[in-house]
Amino acid sequence: MLTTVLSIGAFLLMLGLLVVVHELGHFLSAIWLGIKVEEFGVGYPPRALVLFERSGVKYTLNWLPLGGFVRFASSGDGQDSLYGAGGSLSAASPWRKILVMVAGPLMNLLLAMFILAVIFMFQGVPTPSGGQDVGDIYAGTPAAAAGFQKGDELIRLDGQAMTNSALIPATARASQGRTLDAVVLRDGKEIRLKVTPGPWTAPDGTSYALGFGFSYSQKIVHVRANPVEAVWRGVSDSLILTSQMLKSLASLPASVMGIFASTPSGTGQPIGPVGIARATGEVIQQPGGLLAFWNLTAILSLNLFLLNLLPIPALDGSHIIFAIIEWLRGGKKVPPEKEAIVHAFGFVALMALMLLITVNDVINAIHGTPVLGN
Repeated sequence: MLTTVLSIGAFLLMLGLLVVVHELGHFLSAIWLGIKVEEFGVGYPPRALVLFERSGVKYTLNWLPLGGFVRFASSGDGQDSLYGAGGSLSAASPWRKILVMVAGPLMNLLLAMFILAVIFMFQGVPTPSGGQDVGDIYAGTPAAAAGFQKGDELIRLDGQAMTNSALIPATARASQGRTLDAVVLRDGKEIRLKVTPGPWTAPDGTSYALGFGFSYSQKIVHVRANPVEAVWRGVSDSLILTSQMLKSLASLPASVMGIFASTPSGTGQPIGPVGIARATGEVIQQPGGLLAFWNLTAILSLNLFLLNLLPIPALDGSHIIFAIIEWLRGGKKVPPEKEAIVHAFGFVALMALMLLITVNDVINAIHGTPVLGN
């Protein structure tokens, strides 16, 4: 029960921080550009109380602790929140609208950079070392027969230093089935093993003609860094992760369709609030759970940065597209009622997708499938 309460609390903290920071970007940029804002809310309505009011802006606390929002001035013609009149977003020039819309996702990018920089200051900068961490040893495989153990560090194989993970399968293929010498570090001591690559089948069904039968990853050590180095790595790692996420978007349709697979897996699929809450619970129970929690927060913040910039109706990217169209048309806006229809359909589609993903998250939770894998 205590773990569940901590997981829910950590999830609400994470989600609240990500959304409030996002909305803060919209809010600060609007104030800077002279665009009228009526309310900055923490949480979602119904309203609990008005914390204070300053310069015509109400700062409110709301009952649903799932983030926050910015309410722009209403236009007087039935439009609400996003497009107002008389110094509000609707009356602003297209480039001002674009800046306000971009500012929200940009704050998520900056938040991720900041979090990673702080992690690197405390934990050190992750740096590849000279070996490979050995993970699971699968039963009935050459690795199991040779005596490999989970937690070993493979430092040499067939006389070659294992400085790159790609060397392991390459060495297996080049062996032509002969017995190889392997050196692992186990409890600080070098252990020599002999392993004969052979056929084996991974748990996901993939078959290998010549392999070992263990999972592995690059050995990472944390090297102390000064603040400048930590900030630089926070910035560069955020950009690298964003680039990787952008490339993975191509597989998003397949990931969504994977929900309908006859034997769905919890990993490799999009997750919603339930999945994120479960992932949060998983990371805070790991050794070093606090740093893992903030690392997950940074990754999700990068996801919000990227996804909100996509030209999907109802998201920031869609509003940016409409502002660009207005700009290209010399200030002539798309009729508000037509734009509202586009965003309404987009919102309904997003909610339908979210419902589907949430159902899948609940099914995985019932089956006990870990969100982040074993």
